[in-house]
Amino acid sequence: MTAHLKPYPAYRDSGVEWLAKVPEHWEIRRLATVADMRVSSVDKHIVEGEHPVRLCNYVDVYHCDRITADIPFMIGTARAREARRFRLAVGDVLVTKDSEDWTDIGVPSLVEYAARDLICGYHIAMLRSRGPCLDGAYLFHALRVREVRWQCQVAAVGVTRYGLSRNSIRGLRIPIPSSHERRAIALYLDQADERIRRYVRAKKRLIELLEEHKKVLIQQAVTGQVDVRTGRPYPGYKDSGMDWLGKIPSHWPMARVGAMFRQRKEPGPVGLPILEVSLNTGVRPREFSPSARKQVMRDRSGYQRACEGDIAYNTMRMWQGAVGIVPSDGLISPAYVVATPSPGVSAEFFCALLRTRSYRHGIDMRSRGIVKDRNRLYWEDFRQLPVPLPCAEEQRAIAAWLVEAGTGWRRGAECVRSQIALAEELRTRLISDVATGKLDVRGVAPLPESEAGIEAMVEEESA
Repeated sequence: MTAHLKPYPAYRDSGVEWLAKVPEHWEIRRLATVADMRVSSVDKHIVEGEHPVRLCNYVDVYHCDRITADIPFMIGTARAREARRFRLAVGDVLVTKDSEDWTDIGVPSLVEYAARDLICGYHIAMLRSRGPCLDGAYLFHALRVREVRWQCQVAAVGVTRYGLSRNSIRGLRIPIPSSHERRAIALYLDQADERIRRYVRAKKRLIELLEEHKKVLIQQAVTGQVDVRTGRPYPGYKDSGMDWLGKIPSHWPMARVGAMFRQRKEPGPVGLPILEVSLNTGVRPREFSPSARKQVMRDRSGYQRACEGDIAYNTMRMWQGAVGIVPSDGLISPAYVVATPSPGVSAEFFCALLRTRSYRHGIDMRSRGIVKDRNRLYWEDFRQLPVPLPCAEEQRAIAAWLVEAGTGWRRGAECVRSQIALAEELRTRLISDVATGKLDVRGVAPLPESEAGIEAMVEEESA
């Protein structure tokens, strides 16, 4: 991506350890000498008698590189003096200065939208360039430089909550190129950023499509729409008797869950790991802090044993697909139901069946509760749930296909995620190299518009 960019002709020592050398004609200035800083005192409380305002808060800055009109700003109030003092202006740069995680300190955002009632909220430092030697657009990119972020993170102090002092922000040292270079840098990085983001969005959309395609194929396999042994439909079909399930292979009988699974309700040894059921990952060991684990162990009387190969589901989230196969013996919350498959019954086949869109709908219809979001599927209702019952050989074939296909899907998704991670790392490095003068972008054409062009540049950098 940077092969077309060249260094400046001459460099000098910057006098700043992390910055090392900078172009010979660049200045190094403390932020306090080129920008005014204001730290908002306006919190989220609505106080009677104060002026109504919209607040640009921490989450808006943290999650949005640009402050634009489409952000759903929080409604608040402020005194007249605060409303004037902390009113946003186009070109301001907002920086997160307080957080529960020190790595979230120093995140910048460029203000591209302003209004009389839009002001800076609490835990944010508002920076406004002073005089002709600094532009907001360039300052935004300069504060995105990885090494500048590191300065902010190291300077943050605290134990359970970290904060960046005003002097630490004012003392940040940043390189200051000439005005036409600042414009060139801001323009180049804006264009590069947008095109890389578009590339990343396309890759994330590809993962979503892969996931949706996977769900469709699994549904077809476990409901018999396709015979996984041949890749074609079965010879004949019949009505399942369930509107939400539709037709099934003519030789598949319908049965009740209770005919293939029995509920396991027994205590387990104290030393077994605690398991949980997740919507996305099925059954997995639960991670605790030492104190939380001690509390669970003291209250373990209600916990039940789950054995490897059982299926377990969350009674309140079964209608969303919160079911999985127990990977190893463990203890599980009484809020979950544990079911043991009968001999010859494939837990893998039935677990996949119960997670399909069709069966989530059927389970939702059988769940009970006062409020829909807290409906529960009890064992008495679960055991009456009708399911198709292919023979043991077909169950094993479908289960084996699920394992093989799942490996391929995971590899494909991991490949796309690695491309995303590489593109984001390249963007981070590009910002650092360009905004600190390691690369000269004066007169350089912007990055290619097409996703294919960005893809080629990503691959070139990774080689």
